[in-house]
Parts: sequence; C-alpha cells; structure tokens
Amino acid sequence: MHAISALQSLAEVFLRRREQLAATVGLSDSQWAVLEEISTEHFMPSLFARRRESSAAGVSRTIRQLTDKGLVSVSVSQEDARQRDYSLTEAGQLLMARLRAHREHAIAEVWTTFGTDELQRFNAFSQELITRLEAYSLTAEPTSLATEHEGESNHG
Repeated sequence: MHAISALQSLAEVFLRRREQLAATVGLSDSQWAVLEEISTEHFMPSLFARRRESSAAGVSRTIRQLTDKGLVSVSVSQEDARQRDYSLTEAGQLLMARLRAHREHAIAEVWTTFGTDELQRFNAFSQELITRLEAYSLTAEPTSLATEHEGESNHG
C-alpha cells in the first residue's frame, strides 16, 4: 500500500533529520533525547529507559557521556540519598538553546510553507491514524509467522 510506504519514508526522514540536528551540536540522537528529558527536571533513568524501550545500562552510558562532555551534572538527592538528581549544566543549557534554535529554523523553513488548511487536514488525519493504530495494538493478538506455518504443515 502506497500510504504505508509513504508513512515509513516520512518516519525515516524525520529520524534522519533529528540525527542531523543533533550532530550540528555534537550529539547523537539518544544523547539529545536524554538532555531533553533532563531539562524537564523530572528525569528518572529507569522510566526513561522503559518508555524508550532501551536498556538501563544504555541510558546510564549516555548519561556518563553527557557528564563527560560537561553538559549534565549528577548529584545525590537531598530528599532521598538512594536517588540521583540530574540537571543540565550551564553548557548543557546553552547547547539545548542552540539545538532548539536549529530546530525552530528547520520548522520555519519547512512547515510554514504549508497552508493552514493543509496542516489542519494533516493533523486531523494523523490523530485519527494514531488513534486507530493504538486501538488496534491493544486488541490485536501477536502472531508469529513460524506458528502460522507450523499450523499449516500439521493440517496439510
């Protein structure tokens, strides 16, 4: 189906563009994602890893890289010594500001060329597609091609 192929291409282009934006400030996409999350001031590595379907070790490695670059500081929580508090350093805040400026420029260059009606139709379609895909993913039973083929060979 052409629509699915177009959606896959769009997702790939978005990811590639995000990687390019991160590279403009010397980051990987995963480092940018962690920095963004830390900037919300409610960063919990284990929850972040679960949400991103990543390993806790991978997130820890990324935090270490960001700390080594002087972009993130880690301290023992004042409220619970078993917890760590993560925050952007001044250099991290400046880098995020540069990154956001690059992203805003890209948005202005690409998205503002579309008319309001086009954007509203795209948004409505996207929201409906998201709703349908999420609903389907909750009700669909995962099947394996191997299981399906085994059933065919047993009956044939």
